[in-house]
Amino acid sequence: MKPIVITGGPGAGKTTLLNALGKQGYAAFAEGSRSLIEQQSALDNGILPWTNLPEFAKLCLNLMSEQKREALNTNVAFVDRAIPDIVAYLQVGGCHVDQAFLTESAGYHSQVLTCRPEASIYVQDEVRPHSFEEALKIHQTLINTYV
Repeated sequence: MKPIVITGGPGAGKTTLLNALGKQGYAAFAEGSRSLIEQQSALDNGILPWTNLPEFAKLCLNLMSEQKREALNTNVAFVDRAIPDIVAYLQVGGCHVDQAFLTESAGYHSQVLTCRPEASIYVQDEVRPHSFEEALKIHQTLINTYV
């Protein structure tokens, strides 16, 4: 079965939902961009989305493509963000969207779970530097990307 995407702006509770699905026995693939930010932040010349979004997007594309391949080998799998999310973030950043991102955006389940950012749980940190207002803008761009 094609993997089911959980998407939405930052701070919407996607990871909490994914973890709950994992505890129910479903295959659950964590948000790759967050782990990439943590890894790249530890490097002297790390590639981060707020310093080099196009190159960071390529790192995400590689990771999420691998997650998708793994997820296709399970009965039911959920992914916290997917390749169309990269497209949305590139659009928000005013960056060119390479054809590879559009091509690799195929292969996910047609139904997408969308989580809207919630002010009462929203936390800004070094991995989530966006204001709540920016999170809402990102959320709307994500919705438009998946429609």
